[in-house]
Amino acid sequence: MENLLVSYYGDDFTGSTDVMEALASHGVATVLFLDIPSPEMLARFKGCQAIGIAGTSRSETPEWMQAQLTPVLEWLKLLEAKFCHYKVCSTFDSSPEIGSIGKAIEIGRATFEQVVVPVVVGAPQLKRYTAFGNLFAAYQGNIYRIDRHPVMSRHPVTPMGEADLAVHLSRQTRLPVTVADVAAIASVDADLRVDQLASNSPGILLIDVDSEATQAAAGRHLLRLADQFGGFLAGSSGVEYALLNAWRRSGVIAGNADFPEVGPVDRIAVVSGSVSPTTERQIRKAVADGFESISIDPLSLVSEDCNEAIAAAVRAGIQKLKDGKSVILHTALGPSADVGADMDKLPGARHALGRALGTVLRRLVESEGLSRAVIAGGDTSSHALRQLKIEALTTLLPLPQTPGSPLCLAHGDYPATNGLQIALKGGQVGTDEYFAQIRAGRKN
Repeated sequence: MENLLVSYYGDDFTGSTDVMEALASHGVATVLFLDIPSPEMLARFKGCQAIGIAGTSRSETPEWMQAQLTPVLEWLKLLEAKFCHYKVCSTFDSSPEIGSIGKAIEIGRATFEQVVVPVVVGAPQLKRYTAFGNLFAAYQGNIYRIDRHPVMSRHPVTPMGEADLAVHLSRQTRLPVTVADVAAIASVDADLRVDQLASNSPGILLIDVDSEATQAAAGRHLLRLADQFGGFLAGSSGVEYALLNAWRRSGVIAGNADFPEVGPVDRIAVVSGSVSPTTERQIRKAVADGFESISIDPLSLVSEDCNEAIAAAVRAGIQKLKDGKSVILHTALGPSADVGADMDKLPGARHALGRALGTVLRRLVESEGLSRAVIAGGDTSSHALRQLKIEALTTLLPLPQTPGSPLCLAHGDYPATNGLQIALKGGQVGTDEYFAQIRAGRKN
């Protein structure tokens, strides 16, 4: 591959499409693979300037990362892009046992033989901000420190109980974590101060972003630091937003790309494994907009009789679709319906739930010839999408009002899903009208 600006690994599928959308919307042609592609599949996208791999490390153990993440990062290194980004959720939720960002940085640092790894998490476009190393995120029009966020402080798997990201990371790695804070970035000798911070504490350098100005500064520092230490870095899609700013200022990219609206379809199918109150509101609003809601017991999808539970869900979905209705099959309506405690008593149940929902969605698409679908839930998407026999995604329709949840175009050799239009929506992402918006194929 020639002229690659960036390669990346996304620690879940919704986060991976978030990066793809950010890049494609600014004129950087991007493809997202679901695994290391064959040479033939890679050749289909030889004109791309960015290549991603959608992964599942956000819901995996450090041992899994060592075994599975290492070869993917080694393959990405072979692409010789200027930057290689380990992409994490902008809420940074992780723990030493599950989705350890510290462990992933250690693996990338060793793979790329790099002393200092810059980390950018703040992304004002997503209403995520870091100041003096502390992370803040929006919810329902208000900004919360992440350890007081109404949703993320209560995440069912990796609740965020610490807003200071240096402290949070120190529980996941022995690498020193240094913060290039907003005061350092705004100083008259910012370059010197950032260079000193990086040189004096080899390990992780967290760069604050709390505004457009600091995002522009972060992008400039990322370019400089890559020349000094190498191009492996970590963080949210705030990394891409910062780099895009720097590339635009230096003339590397021209600017925004135009994506025409794709228009409505008569029916779509949605599967949701999210327990987020945001998704709950979206499901209830969709029902008000004419969608049919089908509740599925999540424990039945991971039981010994899971095949029958999957078949029953498919039958119910097909019946509604044949009536001309769009359908949402969900395993929870908000936090009050969360059965995570029972789920965690069964080894591998959360992954199995995602796979079951993916199987349900594939059978609905196959049976009814659907052209558009949605998977809701970050962890759900990571395991569900693989069941659709899709090999790659490109951006079909960015959603400027709800960045991070674009409508994508699927590519692969399986006829039923090659060309499928599919959106992957994180639990906290999107307006209340999200599902109707996807059905309508409009930007707003």
